Amino acid sequence: MVDDGLIQPGTPAYRRACLALVLASLVVFANLYAIHPLLPLIAQHYEVSTLQAGNAFTITSLTLGLSLLLHGPLSDAFGRKGPLLVGVAGAGMLSLAMAFTDSFAILLALRAALGVALGVLPAIAVAYLGDTMSRTALVGAVGLYIGGNTLGGAGGRLFGGFVAEHLGLQAVFICLGLASLAGLVIVAALLPAARSFRAQPFSLAGSARGLIAHLRNPRLLPAFLLGGLNFMIFLNLYTFLAFRLSEAPWQLGSGALGLLFLTYLAGTLSASLSGRVPVRSLLRGMTAGLALLCTGTLMLLSDNLWTILSGLLLNASGFFLTHSLTNTWVNRHAEFGKASASSLYSVFYYLGAACGLYYLDVFWRLGQWPYVIAGSLGVLIFNLLIIAYLGRLQRCAAGPF
Repeated sequence: MVDDGLIQPGTPAYRRACLALVLASLVVFANLYAIHPLLPLIAQHYEVSTLQAGNAFTITSLTLGLSLLLHGPLSDAFGRKGPLLVGVAGAGMLSLAMAFTDSFAILLALRAALGVALGVLPAIAVAYLGDTMSRTALVGAVGLYIGGNTLGGAGGRLFGGFVAEHLGLQAVFICLGLASLAGLVIVAALLPAARSFRAQPFSLAGSARGLIAHLRNPRLLPAFLLGGLNFMIFLNLYTFLAFRLSEAPWQLGSGALGLLFLTYLAGTLSASLSGRVPVRSLLRGMTAGLALLCTGTLMLLSDNLWTILSGLLLNASGFFLTHSLTNTWVNRHAEFGKASASSLYSVFYYLGAACGLYYLDVFWRLGQWPYVIAGSLGVLIFNLLIIAYLGRLQRCAAGPF
């Protein structure tokens, strides 16, 4: 049953749209994250430092984040489905190209270009759902999409670690490229058109004014910061943990390090369950997620591998719950240009990921792992203050939030 052309929960169109975005998420985030557990191997293979090897991962997040400044406004002007398919196709071809280079500099250039191609999905996905789903369907659909992000991130890392350990780096990129192109065909067949999309005239000046207006919205800027700072810590704790666990006494290889990212599946569950959080309780849900993230981060101080895994499970559950609800918050409070607002959120999100490597590297150099945890907790406590500020705005505002 469709009301005003929008997709209702539980309908065949709802299931098709959600499945298509989950598959697109698998492709995009597998390409982004497959090399994450391979950084110690990349450092050894190319004879570069820990920080330089990290750049092979970080540069993709950086260019992805910056590209969103353009992807969002272009999508508001030209549509949702077409650009998304172009981005998935580009990701597949670039991953195939990475299989045929032995130069670290060329690998970095291709990873930088990959970020631009991958940026289409986070710029468009939530806005696509806002243009396609009814109000009752939106929160659940966003949760399923974020759940697809976690599956792509976890699956890509697990896949990358396993294939690299048995077949080498080249095989990782070949398999990623071919799988991406196969996924492109399925997504193109499943994804419905955005039903209530209304094109907005594109101009660079108009796009800049729109982005500035979003930044001036007191309900959006704190949410942008929250998403970026949370991801800065969550993602880069895995990066430095991989280097920690590759050393004595653990000495884990690429395959075992890839298995660590199965803890992302806890985030798949929490993101999917986020759809059950009432709209009026978004901030309470975000606070609960952040509390889980703080608790899990403290547990990572342990030297016991099972305690570390338990901490990662809590981190993934808390992070993706907060991330899903913050995405919904941004979509609901964008006064215009939902794709531009969603893309701006993702700019903060992925720039946070890129900056986190250099932020936590300072603590790593100062005092190794305990200092990394201390630096992480400082940021997470600040994020609790951001949520408290949004709560104050909510209490003071006239009308429904």
